[in-house]
Amino acid sequence: MLEGLMQNDYPLTVKHVLDRVRLFGADSEVVTLKGEGDVRRAGYPEVAERADRLASALKKLGVEEGDRVGTFMWNNQEHFEAYLAVPAMGAVLNTVNIRLFPEQVTYIVNHAKDRVLFVDDSLVEVIQKLAPEFEHVEHFVVVGDGDGGDLPNVIRYEDLLADGDESFAYPKLDERAAAGLCYTSGTTGNPKGVLYSHRSTILHAFGHNSPDALGLRFSDRVLPIVPMFHVNAWGIPYGAGMTGASLVMPDRFLQGEPIARLIESEKVTCSAGVPTVWNAVLQYLDDNEVDTSSLRVVVCGGAAVPQGLMQGLEERHGIDMVQGWGMTETSPVCAVARPPAGIEEGSDEMWSYRTTAGRLLPFVEARLIDDDGNVVEWDGKTTGELEVRGPWIARDYYEDPSSPEKFHDGWLRTGDICSIDELGYVRISDRSKDVIKSGGEWISSVELEQALMAHDAVEEAAVIARPDEKWSERPLACVVVSEGADVGADELREHLSSRVAKWWIPETYAFIDEVPKTSVGKFDKKVLRQQLKDGELEQVGSEQEPAKT
Repeated sequence: MLEGLMQNDYPLTVKHVLDRVRLFGADSEVVTLKGEGDVRRAGYPEVAERADRLASALKKLGVEEGDRVGTFMWNNQEHFEAYLAVPAMGAVLNTVNIRLFPEQVTYIVNHAKDRVLFVDDSLVEVIQKLAPEFEHVEHFVVVGDGDGGDLPNVIRYEDLLADGDESFAYPKLDERAAAGLCYTSGTTGNPKGVLYSHRSTILHAFGHNSPDALGLRFSDRVLPIVPMFHVNAWGIPYGAGMTGASLVMPDRFLQGEPIARLIESEKVTCSAGVPTVWNAVLQYLDDNEVDTSSLRVVVCGGAAVPQGLMQGLEERHGIDMVQGWGMTETSPVCAVARPPAGIEEGSDEMWSYRTTAGRLLPFVEARLIDDDGNVVEWDGKTTGELEVRGPWIARDYYEDPSSPEKFHDGWLRTGDICSIDELGYVRISDRSKDVIKSGGEWISSVELEQALMAHDAVEEAAVIARPDEKWSERPLACVVVSEGADVGADELREHLSSRVAKWWIPETYAFIDEVPKTSVGKFDKKVLRQQLKDGELEQVGSEQEPAKT
């Protein structure tokens, strides 16, 4: 082999992002919303210096390379400083999901063996109830001026930084060393730990910053609505730090009004979040005069994005929303749904591409596996379970041997039933656990939900299987009606008749106040299935026979 004469041993580490923030961010800033009319600003060089002090102070507390440091925080400046300092000093940042059940939070903190836990002052009340159950936490660092409650060994964040040295000497790290630890949500058992390396984190940021994805650049002002405790806010903090783009942090203010007003006041150019938040933003924009002209792109994901949401933002407010797909196990971004060249703007063909999971990013390999374990072709029609592999995709869970079936011959089994077309666009027809088998044929709950949410009176819709004596299973549509609207089962059946196969159309509907959601905003169908089993879902509609297949 003739080896290339390049510096191939140059490590891809988070320290490089910290240095970029320090050296190339003179005109950039982190903006944090602290309350109505209360916005705090810090230039990137100041943020980098504070990160240096934080790393030094943690070292003085005894945090060593490989130790886990937890955060229980909203999206704010201090959280970004921890994103930079903790991995750069060789420790591992464990971002704990604040919306999980108390038992799950306790499990995560103990399983990760967090030695230090950062807590926003607004969340102290939650953590102090759990603190006695934490087995390894030696110090609680409270961020903000609020009450530290009854937490033991409390250190104030600013006091901690004051004890640090801005000339901290960072260690030279192997790019394969662990940098971050995130846990999956919505699982039936304990949350699973996904241990990201420095290399995977940096390569994901490059992929995430590519023009066909979010495409961050120095001049951008980025609003990450997706929480920093959920898959590293989809990699946005590292992508922004790498390019020098400014960050606009919403902290705990995630309602439609504060988000819309932040976009206007801070001239936000890019943003990202789940459909639930953007539905609230759209409702506020429809009822109020807000200047959103600075926005050039919004990435939405975490759940299937309704076409009506994308169209409403674009047609009424000029906001370009694109759908992305990924998982905690994939860092997360693997595909983004931008249509190919030559497609007529606003056409049905354009929307057929924009409502896919997206086109696979470079370095993400995929294959589809059928029920017999065979690889199926990419023809846009044939479906199978999606398996992926690549430099930012997990090969195992952290200290959890209970799920070997999730990893198959070097591939990650996603659990999504998909087709892939010749251009590499992935269309998800269902989760493997959510598909409905009626009369021996498959019905896609995802496609039914999309069709239902295309009705003007439907705010949300989740479809689950109900037992049926004749057909084994039939779809049950759980529908949330938009405020002030009125719609019944007959009208919804008529609406679906031109959008899906007639034998797919549900005979029964449950009109509910809200679709249950996981801690990261995804529809939690296991809750609906349990409610159905317990007789808590009131079903309406005729018992007409489904059309024959």
